Amino acid sequence: MVDFLYLEWLGKPVWMWLGFHALVAALLAFDLGLLHRDKEHEIGIRESLLLTAFYFSLGLVFGAWVWWYLGPQAGQEYVTGLVVEKSLSMDNVFVIAVILTSLGIPRAAHHRVLVWGILAAVLLRGLMIGLGAALVHQAHWVLSLFAAFLIYAGLKMLVSGAEEEGDFQDSAWVRWTRKAFRVTPELHGQRFVVRKTDPATGRKALWLTPLAFALVLVNGADVIFAVDSVPAIFAITTDTFVVYTSNIFAILGLRALYFALAAMVDRFAYLKTALAFILIFIGAKIVVADTFHLVDVPPWVSLVVTVVLLVAGVVYSLWRTRGEQAVVDERDARMEREAEARGRA
Repeated sequence: MVDFLYLEWLGKPVWMWLGFHALVAALLAFDLGLLHRDKEHEIGIRESLLLTAFYFSLGLVFGAWVWWYLGPQAGQEYVTGLVVEKSLSMDNVFVIAVILTSLGIPRAAHHRVLVWGILAAVLLRGLMIGLGAALVHQAHWVLSLFAAFLIYAGLKMLVSGAEEEGDFQDSAWVRWTRKAFRVTPELHGQRFVVRKTDPATGRKALWLTPLAFALVLVNGADVIFAVDSVPAIFAITTDTFVVYTSNIFAILGLRALYFALAAMVDRFAYLKTALAFILIFIGAKIVVADTFHLVDVPPWVSLVVTVVLLVAGVVYSLWRTRGEQAVVDERDARMEREAEARGRA
């Protein structure tokens, strides 16, 4: 048994992978089993910020262990990856907020959708990171493709306008999902699936509730964002353990971060610009350092540039939108009331 624990898998001993997954399982059990046993509990901004700080601090503590055990370079790459993935997840949060609000999902039920969405995201990221690791280790030139994609994604993010919330219900994605699945027009508590008569056949069939429909759309959104985030982390490091652990810690804190950011979504109007520059910088770093070997960019430089861009985006957004919060709060409250009315209709 001891020999098995020290066998290498994806470049690291088995005990490191087992230990990390045991930590993740314990965190999920603590969060879901102890902190949120009350399904009707609505998470406020203060609780959201505290949980976000807890998860991010825990991620940094794990990064300190990586730094101590695997060396300074691995530690710097882990922290950079954590910050980048956490930054990109902010944009994901805004899309999730649009989905849940547009579908009229009550705030008390947001937690349930996010819990199952994050569990699915952990599995999805694991599969995508495994595939990415196999590609990178088999053909190093794949990194150059990742770099080109990140630069393209960053430039596209800079020039593309924000999608109007009112157009969400009419998007092709939502229309296709409604055709592919039977969806009830009304909520059924916090149930994802109900059995009711299908008008087309006259027989009992399983129907998705709007809560499950929201979960499908949230997972679809995560797939889209993973296409950006997975190449981004591989552009920082090709160490599969560092890639995977930093990604998972960023995802674990996503649910907590949601309730704070969703309440202030309009205060971060310029954050997307900062995220675009982060993607462009990471892609350019691969081009100049790994593809053409023009300049050696140390991991700490990537970390500093990422943090500076992120902080600048947040601070500039808050400064430009100062004084608008009262108007935004009133508009959001009105939209939520209208969305909940549509959900009951």
